[in-house]
Amino acid sequence: MNEMWTIAVAGAVAGLGVAMPLGAMGVLLVQEAMRERRRAVAAAAAVAVVDLAYAAVATAFGPLVASVLSGVEAWVRLVAAAVLMVIALRGLWASTRPVDTGATTVVGTSPEPGGGAVRTFTRFAALTLVNPTTALYFAALTTAQGAALSGGAAGVVFVAGVFVASLVWQQALVAVSGLAGSRIGERARVWTFRVGYGLVAVYAVKVALPLP
Repeated sequence: MNEMWTIAVAGAVAGLGVAMPLGAMGVLLVQEAMRERRRAVAAAAAVAVVDLAYAAVATAFGPLVASVLSGVEAWVRLVAAAVLMVIALRGLWASTRPVDTGATTVVGTSPEPGGGAVRTFTRFAALTLVNPTTALYFAALTTAQGAALSGGAAGVVFVAGVFVASLVWQQALVAVSGLAGSRIGERARVWTFRVGYGLVAVYAVKVALPLP
């Protein structure tokens, strides 16, 4: 039972690590919350569902990749840790630069998209799916932890932890944005980057240890 709790917490931390940095999707979510709460709730659920899907696919195939690389597990962990650390450092570096408020237009979304909850869910799910960093993040994590996630129950618990943490964070962001009534300030946005990518950096160190 304690082992399952550990795996669940690991999944939750992984979910927060990918969800907390407030990038272009986060800004879109904030804007949606300020326009219409019901659509924003659907949008937040869509982001969490895509995180769940990426985590599930990576968890299913990560142990297989790890088993193929049996005998060099320590080096696999180091490579995975390096990938995670690069993601973390790039995110932290981005937090030191001015915010590009035009990022929301890059993904091809109009300022006032409209539509119902189902349409909003589909739109946000599609936009989140095309984020390669999320896929790479979970692939690195699950490959490095192949042995720990090789059991069916362990994989389910890990993915559930990812989903719950991501969903809670996205819905909290919607709630706060709806109450604030204005765009989240740059200082708050920068700190979500720092905390979120800080979690990724901590996870990278955890994955790398013990050194070969």
